[in-house]
Amino acid sequence: MGLKKRSKVSAEFSMSSLTDIIFLLLIFFMLTSSLVAPNALNLKLPGSSRTKVTSSSKIDDVRISRNGNFFLNGSSVSLDRLESRLSSMASAKRGKLSITISPAKGTPVESVVAVMDIAMRYDINGILATELN
Repeated sequence: MGLKKRSKVSAEFSMSSLTDIIFLLLIFFMLTSSLVAPNALNLKLPGSSRTKVTSSSKIDDVRISRNGNFFLNGSSVSLDRLESRLSSMASAKRGKLSITISPAKGTPVESVVAVMDIAMRYDINGILATELN
């Protein structure tokens, strides 16, 4: 009787190809994560202070209506005119201009960000005043 000898199946697993793939993925994610820049605004959050600051200068007000119209100290202006007026006011006060940004309830975020962007470009201190419900 011819008995066949069973060949043993090897239970070894080659890890070399798996480690190559892991290293390639690691390199890929390291390179792509350093290229992604965060899309965020640099906001100054309010803090507390024990000293009282009294200001003799009037703070200019930029109001934004619900439909996206801009008002500087009560007078209606376009976005381009608002930028030119704020830049001339900032240069006259030499970087010490402060404005309040007062959007109406339901104002598009793009309009508020446009005013904040103008304030950032001309180094204007912008105070965002929102309604509380």
